[in-house]
Amino acid sequence: MLGWAIAFLVIAIIAGVFGFGGIASASAGIAQILFFIFIVLFVLGLIFSIVRGRSAR
Repeated sequence: MLGWAIAFLVIAIIAGVFGFGGIASASAGIAQILFFIFIVLFVLGLIFSIVRGRSAR
């Protein structure tokens, strides 16, 4: 998911350089949403791994 966010960010930068403002803002918005979803899932994964702890063998 972080890879998709970076891809949309690159698309937004390229579109901004070439003057496509609408495409640039849409791509930047999508990249921002994907980045925040990634952060939330990452934090939830950390919390679950800390709560769960090491499995007893």
